[in-house]
Amino acid sequence: MKIFWFIPTHGDSRYLGTAKGARQLNHDYLKQVAVAADSLGYEGVLIPTGRSCEDPWVVASSLLPVTRNLKFLVAVRPGLHQPALAARMAATFDRLSGGRLLINLVTGGDQAELEGDGVFLDHATRYEQSAEFIRIWREILARSHRGESLDFEGQHLSVKGAKLLFPPLQQPHPPVYFGGSSPAAHDLAAEQVETYLTWGEPPAEVAKKLADVRARAAKHGRTVNFGIRLHVIVRETDAQAWAAAEELISHVDDDTVVRAQAVFARMDSEGQRRMAALHAGGAKRSRKDLEISPNLWAGVGLVRGGAGTALVGDPQTVAARIEEYAALGLDTFVLSGYPHLDEAYRFAELVFPLLPLPLRNQLASGNPLFGNPLGPFGETVANDFVPRASQS
Repeated sequence: MKIFWFIPTHGDSRYLGTAKGARQLNHDYLKQVAVAADSLGYEGVLIPTGRSCEDPWVVASSLLPVTRNLKFLVAVRPGLHQPALAARMAATFDRLSGGRLLINLVTGGDQAELEGDGVFLDHATRYEQSAEFIRIWREILARSHRGESLDFEGQHLSVKGAKLLFPPLQQPHPPVYFGGSSPAAHDLAAEQVETYLTWGEPPAEVAKKLADVRARAAKHGRTVNFGIRLHVIVRETDAQAWAAAEELISHVDDDTVVRAQAVFARMDSEGQRRMAALHAGGAKRSRKDLEISPNLWAGVGLVRGGAGTALVGDPQTVAARIEEYAALGLDTFVLSGYPHLDEAYRFAELVFPLLPLPLRNQLASGNPLFGNPLGPFGETVANDFVPRASQS
């Protein structure tokens, strides 16, 4: 099981849909989140992409010197990047980071945003272009280890004599992650990527998507890894967690929800449509209605595009829900919480010890003075002795 965190390059706050409780988005804050994730033992971080975000490649590059082990899941976007340039960027980042690059292939789902970036392709054509893009990208990087060039003539993209003189550290290339809910997306995942990511739908729906991608991959003689993108709201008790969920959207007004849902409705993303259906386009507002599956809450999606669900509960409950998803075949969990710095610590402290992670054994081994290499946990009691795990 691999747990990832999230770098909030589109902003962060204690409350959704309002400037109240907002945090200034600057490099110091992003650095704090990255260093926290690295120190706490998260596998890596997802850096989002789109016009609402700072550029993911610039941000990831700026965070390399302040982290040691953290991997960076960074987006490439067909239509905005040319595959040969994207391959060169990936190879450079992978070498300079010591093999810490992961690639997030993003086709985009907001037509207005895409047109603003100069992409005027419909949904089906974007997936055709994306399939050619990642095929070229993969081949250029794979051939770079052998000193070979690539000629490719596609319907949408072509290269002649494409070659990298400096190959990536990871062979044959940094792993590719990809998410999408349409049949075209499942075809692309089955044929081209290493890990398929789904947004946080109820387990039964996730199981259907995974089965479909598995079946399509088998036709190509391939197997695909699976992951899920979720928010988390974990507290010491269930009651505290649900109160925190309600508080997160306590300052959202109806007009903001209506405006946000109008933007989501114009998108041609099947995944976004499925997210919106979970909260009925903003019609569901009570906890009872927004809890769409045990401890799976759709309140985030009222005003946030993309991943719109959160696991809510005490540490044991959240860990159990994660294990339920893992039993479906998911091994990668890309998580986030508001505010991201605080919640990175909260989730690691409360839930990591309950999950099958290598870090769990280290956390359980006590104070460094008595053999734990990670450092002390908790304030020394009375200037004389280290705290016990529980005083009860």
